[in-house]
Amino acid sequence: QKYPFPILINSAFLKLADVFRVGNNFLRLCVLKVTQQSEKHLEKILNVDEFVKRVFSVIHSNDPVARAITLRMLGSMASIIPERKNAHHSIRQSLDSHDNVEVEAAIFAAANFSAQSKDFAAGICNKISEMIQGLATPVDLKLKLIPILQHMHHDASLASSSRQLLQQLVTSYPSTKMVIVTLHTFTLLAASSLVDIPKQTQLLLQYLKNDPRKAVKRLAIQDLKLLANKTPHTWSRENIQALCESALHTPYDSLKLGMLSVLSELSGTIAIKQYFSSAPGTATTTARSFDLVKLAQECCYHNNRGIAAHGVRILTNISASCQEKDLLPLEQDAVFGLEALLVLCSQDDSPGAQATLKMTLTCMVKLVKCRPHLSQSVVESLLTQLHSAQDAARILMCHCLAAIAMQLPVLADGMLGDLMDLYKLIGRSATDKKQELLVSLATVIFVSSQKALSPEIKTVIKQQLENASNGWTAYRIARQASRMGNHDMARELYQSLLTQVASEHFYFWLNSLKEFSHAEQCLTGLQEDNYSSALSCIAEALKSYHKGIASLTAASTPLNPLSFQCGFVKLRIDLLQAFSQLICTCNSLKTSPPPAIATTIAMTSGNDLQRCGRISNQACMKHSMEEFRNLATRYGDLYQSSFDADSATLRNVELQQQSCLLISHAIEALILDPESASFQEYSSNGAAHVESEYERRMMSVFNHVLEEVESLNRKYAPVSYLASNTCLCNAVIALLKVPLSFQRYFFQKLQSTSIKLALSPSPRNPAEPIAVQNNQQLALKVEGVVQHGSKPGLFRKIQSVCLNVSSVLQSKSGQDYKIPIDNMTNEMEQRVEPHNDYFSTQFLLNFVILGTHNITVESSVIDSNGIVWKTGPKTTIFVKSLEDPYSQQVRLQQQQGQPPSQQQQQRTAYSRF
Repeated sequence: QKYPFPILINSAFLKLADVFRVGNNFLRLCVLKVTQQSEKHLEKILNVDEFVKRVFSVIHSNDPVARAITLRMLGSMASIIPERKNAHHSIRQSLDSHDNVEVEAAIFAAANFSAQSKDFAAGICNKISEMIQGLATPVDLKLKLIPILQHMHHDASLASSSRQLLQQLVTSYPSTKMVIVTLHTFTLLAASSLVDIPKQTQLLLQYLKNDPRKAVKRLAIQDLKLLANKTPHTWSRENIQALCESALHTPYDSLKLGMLSVLSELSGTIAIKQYFSSAPGTATTTARSFDLVKLAQECCYHNNRGIAAHGVRILTNISASCQEKDLLPLEQDAVFGLEALLVLCSQDDSPGAQATLKMTLTCMVKLVKCRPHLSQSVVESLLTQLHSAQDAARILMCHCLAAIAMQLPVLADGMLGDLMDLYKLIGRSATDKKQELLVSLATVIFVSSQKALSPEIKTVIKQQLENASNGWTAYRIARQASRMGNHDMARELYQSLLTQVASEHFYFWLNSLKEFSHAEQCLTGLQEDNYSSALSCIAEALKSYHKGIASLTAASTPLNPLSFQCGFVKLRIDLLQAFSQLICTCNSLKTSPPPAIATTIAMTSGNDLQRCGRISNQACMKHSMEEFRNLATRYGDLYQSSFDADSATLRNVELQQQSCLLISHAIEALILDPESASFQEYSSNGAAHVESEYERRMMSVFNHVLEEVESLNRKYAPVSYLASNTCLCNAVIALLKVPLSFQRYFFQKLQSTSIKLALSPSPRNPAEPIAVQNNQQLALKVEGVVQHGSKPGLFRKIQSVCLNVSSVLQSKSGQDYKIPIDNMTNEMEQRVEPHNDYFSTQFLLNFVILGTHNITVESSVIDSNGIVWKTGPKTTIFVKSLEDPYSQQVRLQQQQGQPPSQQQQQRTAYSRF
């Protein structure tokens, strides 16, 4: 895992193959286990033939156990040798063996090869069919053979013949075990071949309805859920109706729970719209007369928590996705059901109750997001229940309250009192649940008090932290305060934690956070139309930011370089400096305004910049605009390099970029070029869903500034310098007054993705160049491994890797020849798709010019949405281009004045071969 490149893996597997060939059965079993655990590295074996030859030699052993281990070994390697005929033949032979161990190993290998090879699947299908139908085959062996048929999906005719065989088996062998195995294989085959899913759904519903055995019904439900997850669009109204009828009539709670879980899965997909839209006689049918709605309403208050939760989830999904008027009354049913479940589950500490409560709270957030007018009643019921709930339930309820309050400003100041009372009552015990509850409640308080926290609230939080918390809890609360923009509270908490850490890196990290919070706190005192105090506030903030960035640099380590944090803070510093510079420029325009005839001069000369007055003012304004555009580009680069960031962090970076573009646009529209400035590209999209209070406030500032600029341009064209200066300064102050949110990725990395590159040929010493003759091409092989953290693909997944190779001439050796520009540089790009986190490709590079060339290989990734992310890494090697011996000889002879001989003249690079 540490060095997963082919050169090491190939050598290791060849050694293991030797051990397998000459060792005893125990060693062979160990090698088999290693091979099965290293499945994703098998394709990196370079000498596949040699590896297979050594392993395959054991198949001719007289020991059936050795043969069985070899068959399992071949089955584990099926992905790299799918079309080896000798392996296919050995598996077919071993299926006829009289030794049970060997036959079971052959079945394992047959299943693996069938999944990989179309030819093997087509060839073995009849053999498997004969064995299953043969009277001599024991029943337990038939049960092991049937699952092989799930891999017969390579073409339509093979899938069809396998389905016919399974259909015969279902009717011929009605025992419980056979029906269960056959039906499940049937489902997996349909899910892979895709064409027979509707038929399979009907078959499973038929067994669910008619078969009296609970085990068969349970399997039918399990398979229906698999099909509902994979292909919800294939479910017709009749299928859902049949499932509803079965659920309404079954007397068993366990089966009803299973059926409802399938229906609740379907209710969150397109299938629910099909169910309501294709209803017969829709004009006369009311919402409550649908069987699905009846079932959900009946189950909402069921004495089984799971059934009630699924009933409520169905009602929530119907209310959220179907906006028809006759379905609106279901909203209240959903709210009442959710409140009942909330009361029931919040009093219970058991894991089942907690799982049900999570589902209930998720439904609450979804319902409030789609139907905002229900938010008040939902929030009130949550607040009421918080006082009497168990601690584990309180934590989940606080998360739910925070999620709702982030989307909608529903937590009024009147509700803060309840939250503060609860915060005081948490108690002085230091259990993990209490600590978690302190953090969750503090988060809700920060979200609900969107403006500055009152001194009373600060005092209560600090007292409670002193009494009952550890340093980690205080840090988590400070982190939440930074995310919500309560920087004064965060600064005090970071200050109190400085002396409680054991490492100087942690000390510097906390110190930098304290300085950043202090800097942002300085900006809260900004007032409109008071530009001198604004300049002093920005100067104070910059002073703290510069202290903070020094601490942040000291906190970084080679293993944790804090590159995103440093990049984000440096951009913030540059943005504040740009804002300060803009206000100074506007002030200088006031002290030396343009002459009264500036507009006339501008019109006469055709240079619009003359309206700004003096040359220095024109240059300053243009410089400011370019600076903001440059900052926007840098924010874009930071966005592109943050592949592992969560969506909220990326949105935050995007908002910073938009604020830079907004100011540069305002400068252009008001001062530099009012005629050509367009408002269309900057108009905000009102339909976009706002995810946080910070985003909501920033968007309102953007809209306000755009409206101001547009109205000034319309009413007072051309705009006077005084009005434009006031508008620009007020825009800067309005943007700075919104407290900056330090999002999750600043503190915590939930997804970790990195790429490791290996180049060949590569020099032994990195500074030493690789020698290449100038009449030859260098074949550069680039191999790479994608490395993941504990949660791969949490936010986005790598679809392909883009490799960019470029070469630059560093130093020439020899004469300057006139060489075409194409031959002077190499610029190439290739996209490769990683397989099992490994990729490799090759580049052919020309080095016609003699001298030392610097080759840079840079990788970037493309996610499943086609977005390019500049993740790196960047690797560099040196190449020394040498003159080929023949050309060198000819050149030396020419210098000495000797004409080359006839034989030498005819000898070229091609004739040598």
